[in-house]
Amino acid sequence: MATRNSVDQLLQECEDAINLAQEQYKSAASQQHDQDSDFTQALQAIEAAYNDLVKLAYSANAQQRDQLHRMRLQLQQVQNNMILLDH
Repeated sequence: MATRNSVDQLLQECEDAINLAQEQYKSAASQQHDQDSDFTQALQAIEAAYNDLVKLAYSANAQQRDQLHRMRLQLQQVQNNMILLDH
């Protein structure tokens, strides 16, 4: 069973990845092409957070799975926005 602390820690990591990705999205949207590696790293952070979230969901209880599912949807939305950005 997933501990509350492990779920909280992962959710914080996901929030950090989302914040980083949103910063890079704004930067790329304003035509600053010199930071493509940062953009790629932000996408990789989103992907890593998503994978960790999926793994933890297997050992989570129903309430934790619901929290993790909502976070997964947020990660997917940010990831989709970044992929679709024409920069």
